[in-house]
Amino acid sequence: MKKIGVLYGMERTFPPALVDRINELRPTGIVAEHVRISHASIGVPSGYDVIVDRISHDIPFYRAWLKHAILEGAWVINNPFWWSADDKFFNYALAAKVGVAVPPTVILPHKQHPPGTTAQSMRNLKYPIEWQEIFETVGFPAFLKPILGGGWKNVFKVESPSEFFSSYDQTGDLAMCLQRGVEFDQYFRCYVVGQEKVRVMRYDPRQPHHLRYVHDGPPVEPALLARVTGDALKLCTALGYDLNTVEFAVENGIPYAIDFMNPAPDADIHSVGVDNFNWVVDAVAELAIRRARQARGTLDLRWSKFLTGEIG
Repeated sequence: MKKIGVLYGMERTFPPALVDRINELRPTGIVAEHVRISHASIGVPSGYDVIVDRISHDIPFYRAWLKHAILEGAWVINNPFWWSADDKFFNYALAAKVGVAVPPTVILPHKQHPPGTTAQSMRNLKYPIEWQEIFETVGFPAFLKPILGGGWKNVFKVESPSEFFSSYDQTGDLAMCLQRGVEFDQYFRCYVVGQEKVRVMRYDPRQPHHLRYVHDGPPVEPALLARVTGDALKLCTALGYDLNTVEFAVENGIPYAIDFMNPAPDADIHSVGVDNFNWVVDAVAELAIRRARQARGTLDLRWSKFLTGEIG
């Protein structure tokens, strides 16, 4: 019997619904369950053929366990080798390379030295920093945000150089980037599953969290819908994500990719709504079953193979 495990933390709606949905489908020779872990020993398989990961971005123990599970033959959704190597600045640069519009973005030196370093550690840093060139490249309004993390933590909207410096002074030793704010008239959040299925959802990030998904908005203009769908697929294919949300802010008809590094995107029924919830549960269930049925080739134990997903 092949096993699909769901690994999660505080979530209450998506993980049990996913387990129930897979088991309701009664795939021959496959069963789903909630993951249970005590420890891991080198060379001992995890006991799961597929693991849907919703929490290891916050728990290093889980992340190490998942990487070992891949080494021992499991598929993991999402591949932790890829998202562990990501940062937002690299992802924006990658988006531009694959032809997806992104706002002007600059990476900035740490405001404070990272732990265990001193001014001597920064001897290659050009000083003074060329702030005027940075502001001319990005423009205002702009968003100052960490290159790692999510949930709008440590994100500042700044309207001027003085507001920027006031916010920058609060960032401590975080690595930050500065990105031009998009004056959008439409905004979309897209579920992308298996690098092939896309659900485009109207979204308003200015609203309280539970009101951000727009459930009664007008239809999306066909050409814009096609571009958003295509760009979302380009990004997730380039990043190697099998479950992701991609956010687009539309200004003057151009969808700018704003946020698309989500190893465990929000899938709570109370925020995304019943229709979106049912769609993502069904899509991930189908993907997990397909992975469980997928034959594994001979392991070629090279780092690049883990990143591409040829292993795991």
